[in-house]
Amino acid sequence: MRHVISILVENKVGILARITGLISGRGFNIDSLAVGETENPAFSRITIVVRGDDAILEQVRKQIGKIIDVVKVIDFTTEEFIERDLMLLKVNSPLGKRGEIIEIVTIFRGKIVDVGQKDLVIEIAGTEDKLEAMLSLLRPYGIKELVRTGSIAIARGTK
Repeated sequence: MRHVISILVENKVGILARITGLISGRGFNIDSLAVGETENPAFSRITIVVRGDDAILEQVRKQIGKIIDVVKVIDFTTEEFIERDLMLLKVNSPLGKRGEIIEIVTIFRGKIVDVGQKDLVIEIAGTEDKLEAMLSLLRPYGIKELVRTGSIAIARGTK
């Protein structure tokens, strides 16, 4: 099962290494990892996506919660949440095809962020499925370069 885990930590050196070490030490591969400061610069939020057995991941979640610099751990598996990824890609834009590419980008609510003589750089944010759908439509034009962030997530509503 896919788990999106959000970890609020004190913004200190080494905390990311301890958390990822704990997860990999239990035999889980991290599918996605994103880290950044929160609204309070004293804290960072780590968002990790892993796949695995629910019971074992519950144990891992509890062990992460015991790390001194960890403030809060949320497994969004049973929560209502909003999740987004960001992707930048450079695609060939052959003569006469640029309009088609721009139309695809517009449909997916992406942005053209750079225009070259022979290529376009596109930015898109959304769910993993949305990014994959647009990518599959742009592949026939030729993807020159691609970079993606890890997933970030936030709970819906207030608690």
